[in-house]
Amino acid sequence: MKRAVSISLGSSKRNKAVEVTLLGEKVSIERIGTDGDMEAAALKYKEMDGKVDAFGVGGADLGLMVDTKWYPLYSVNSMVRFIKETPVVDGTGLKNTLERKAAPFVEAKLGDYVMKMGGKKAFVMTGADRWGLAHGFVQAGYECTFGDLMFSLGIPIALHTEKQLKALAALLMPIAGRLPFEWVYPTGAKQEERKPKQVEHFRRATVVAGDCHYIKRYMPDDMQGKVVVTNTTTTEDVALFKKCGVKYLVTTTPVLEGRSFGTNMMESALIAVSGKKRVLTAAEYNEMLEKLGFEPNLQELN
Repeated sequence: MKRAVSISLGSSKRNKAVEVTLLGEKVSIERIGTDGDMEAAALKYKEMDGKVDAFGVGGADLGLMVDTKWYPLYSVNSMVRFIKETPVVDGTGLKNTLERKAAPFVEAKLGDYVMKMGGKKAFVMTGADRWGLAHGFVQAGYECTFGDLMFSLGIPIALHTEKQLKALAALLMPIAGRLPFEWVYPTGAKQEERKPKQVEHFRRATVVAGDCHYIKRYMPDDMQGKVVVTNTTTTEDVALFKKCGVKYLVTTTPVLEGRSFGTNMMESALIAVSGKKRVLTAAEYNEMLEKLGFEPNLQELN
């Protein structure tokens, strides 16, 4: 049996292991949280290197792919410094393939509902690190608000175009990429904290899209009628969205045994199944996704 393991800076409370069959190949996929301890994650990679088929980096990114330009996050790269044999990915490959399907899926399944609830207005928590997701909503004709400055850097300025996202990344990522990762993204127990922020942007949007931890952390208690597009949801996450009044939940990765795993986990699973022992190309990911028939998952919560 193939084995793919995601080692995450997130909470160990979200750990999960399942066995699935992909393209006729059985694969064990497992998520291991280290509660924000980057060195513990590095040592876990070292311990398992060469013993599993593929690694995922969870709760963090090795860098950001903004359109076609790669910006490394140096503090996170130190976490994978001991890996010598096993291929390692952070989900970027699937973010720029699978997540591009989210907006067309919403249009096909919920287009009438979106128009009834106020029209095509999307609040994307951060567009630079989920370029495929953001690009999909722009291409689908949504009026987009991007929260990159608000949520990653604490600067209360909204962005609205891809041109602004690219300019921001070019200007700030050479500096931000060298900051400690926990300065720009919640890790460990902080992922479970609720701190509603920029509430007016949530209220104005019909669709709220992006990282699940960001959405949970910053959304208001009243999300009545909203469509949430995200991934990596647990049963507790779904219960929270339901309690806050979210009408529809769209996850960009498949739901397996009651939860959707992160793009890094699913990307490492595809590498394991491929048997290629290396990071796959965009064309190879697309070919596998087409064979698997993966598409976003829709749940009606209220």
